[in-house]
Amino acid sequence: MKKGGRLLCQGIQLRYAFIAQHQGLFRISALCRVLSVSRSGYYEWLSRPLSEREQKDQALKVKIKRSHEKGRRVYGTRRIKMDLSKQNETVSRRRISRLMKEESLSCITRRKFKVTTDSRHNKPVAQNLLDRQFQVEQPNQVYVGDITYIPTREGWLYLAVFIDLYSRAVVGWSMNKRMQASLVTDALTMAVWQRQPRKGLLVHTDRGSQYVSASYQGLLHQLGFRCSMSRKGNCWDNAPSESFFHTLKTERVHREDFQTREEAKRAIFEYIEVFYNRERLHSTNGYIAPLVFEEPLSKAA
Repeated sequence: MKKGGRLLCQGIQLRYAFIAQHQGLFRISALCRVLSVSRSGYYEWLSRPLSEREQKDQALKVKIKRSHEKGRRVYGTRRIKMDLSKQNETVSRRRISRLMKEESLSCITRRKFKVTTDSRHNKPVAQNLLDRQFQVEQPNQVYVGDITYIPTREGWLYLAVFIDLYSRAVVGWSMNKRMQASLVTDALTMAVWQRQPRKGLLVHTDRGSQYVSASYQGLLHQLGFRCSMSRKGNCWDNAPSESFFHTLKTERVHREDFQTREEAKRAIFEYIEVFYNRERLHSTNGYIAPLVFEEPLSKAA
């Protein structure tokens, strides 16, 4: 069969599949008329056994749906492809895309978010020691931190995090209705309590007022950590933190209408500790969840 004939045949097959999928919502005669196919052709198509290719597509759809649900409906073709490969299923992203469209599966797109950094102060700032060296060989060598906001019907909820650059795990976090210095010191204290990093740890943030505060700088000095700060107005110097907040907003926050700050806190806690750190496939780790990525090193220790 020539290429044009194959494409025409595939188009008709897709129309038949559409009719089968929506026949409970509309009359079959109306669907056939709108899609310019005959009812007899549709019923003949229904009675034919599925081809080997169609059978494989049906089986793949089940696995794709399962992967899509496991990824909380935020996985696109790239992550689904990696998830299927772990099940010894080699499938092209193009085929996955086609099957997802047939099943009306889509991933959530990103939205912009407001900058929370306030660098309008005259306090001394640290040099950019990190200098965008985001690839780290071991855990607990470099942490990056940042602050973002979560909208609720009660008002803003502010979230501060510290991320281990080795695995991109969120190792410390804190939430409060006020964006004070205690927000970041509490987050760093949590990271220290959980991970017990050694002196010399490099901690990189922007130059916001919370990070130049006496309490935060005093905590760094007490712990023997080195301080690094982004250049003024340069979000790329702290790209991993920005990336995490984009992911959090896209996959969790923008899907909700939080009535209270407590409701938002519970959702953020669950996202970080249950999904992001332990389940979500992270591209930087070769599509392995952050804490799972760290397991070989922890077993060897």
